[in-house]
Amino acid sequence: MIRTTLSTSVSRRLAATALAALPAVPAPAQFRVEVTGVGVTQLPIAIASFRGEDQSPQKIAAIVRADLERSGRFRNVDAGAESLDETSRPDVSQWRQRGADSLASGSVVRLADGRFDVRFRLWDVVRGQDLGGQSYVVPQGDLRLAAHRIADFIYEKLTGEKGVFSTRIAYVTKAGSRHTLWVADADGENAQAALASPEPIISPAWSPSGGQLAYVSFESRKPVVYVHEVSTGRRRLIANFRGSNSAPAWSPDGRTLAVTLSRDGGSQLYTIDANGGEPRRLMQSAGIDTEPVFSADGRSIYFVSDRGGAPQIYRIAAGGGNAERVTFGGSYNISPTLSPDGRYLAYISRVGGAFKLHVMELGGGNGVAITDTSNDENPSFAPNGRLIVYATRQGGRDALMTTTLDGKIKARLPGQGGDIREPDWGPFQKQP
Repeated sequence: MIRTTLSTSVSRRLAATALAALPAVPAPAQFRVEVTGVGVTQLPIAIASFRGEDQSPQKIAAIVRADLERSGRFRNVDAGAESLDETSRPDVSQWRQRGADSLASGSVVRLADGRFDVRFRLWDVVRGQDLGGQSYVVPQGDLRLAAHRIADFIYEKLTGEKGVFSTRIAYVTKAGSRHTLWVADADGENAQAALASPEPIISPAWSPSGGQLAYVSFESRKPVVYVHEVSTGRRRLIANFRGSNSAPAWSPDGRTLAVTLSRDGGSQLYTIDANGGEPRRLMQSAGIDTEPVFSADGRSIYFVSDRGGAPQIYRIAAGGGNAERVTFGGSYNISPTLSPDGRYLAYISRVGGAFKLHVMELGGGNGVAITDTSNDENPSFAPNGRLIVYATRQGGRDALMTTTLDGKIKARLPGQGGDIREPDWGPFQKQP
């Protein structure tokens, strides 16, 4: 992150050797996300235990409940020991008396070939309406994904917005001398090692398609930018110029990367084709310019610069030109990330020696601290703009956290052991 870029060398975002396709770490069946806080308006929903899930290695109903609770938009109504399936027509008056507005039920059946048939149905118990359902036939390894897709269906039906539970996050750990880049489900489970190296791993950035990660590798004893195909482990060299090559960020169309290079003296912003080539410098600056991020429409690049004496967030047209300062509250603001709708800017601000996650509505207003921790870093918006993932320290331990934009509901995600750094939330995934 820029706090080290400006004070020592380069940011802590992601680097590694391409030891691709390392084995997946088995995901434990139990649910481990810890949710804290209460939202102002939450939709009460009951998720009944799926019929047959006692024979399933993953408890589908529990995963769905946890996804919805973590979103901050739902309040779970205790379904008791009730076991329903997708064919059951519920007694809606009974569920209304329990305080539920909606009910989901389903089943899990192991097939002869070892796969699982997962089915569910969603009910509006206030109106007594069948809101539809889905079915998935999946291998055992995709049971969690099926549960996340069920949660996505429910979320969209009841809020009108897309759910993000079947998306992925990337983050970096350092354990001893081993640096590893992990790709995990949005709830932190089912982590797979994509890259590993004895050298630092920094700056992971998901491509808009979700199939690639740009990152910085120190394997050649200097920071070099690569793009890595997540499914195959293949990678291509993007920037290996004289000096430092760091902080890659994708344009919304996936054709261009913004990077920070020091090849012409000082850390400056450039754009470069996503397949490599000759970079184009965006502007001249006497300060350090780094941590670029494109706006959702691709017309602007937000970045951090110390040109005014201390790091602040600025904006420049994607084609270059004059920079415009964006943050004025606080004396040290870094790590910008933009909501997909372009409405909010999240960033890290140093407040009395503490690094705290802030959210600011663009076009007016100052940033507001939304955490009570003091070592936050690297915020990243969910693709629907409703949650932010970030790294921090909580209770003396490194932690991956998600928070709602108002900071009222937070969840601690499970993460691999070691020093946890630099999460990045991937885009929506296309369903087969």
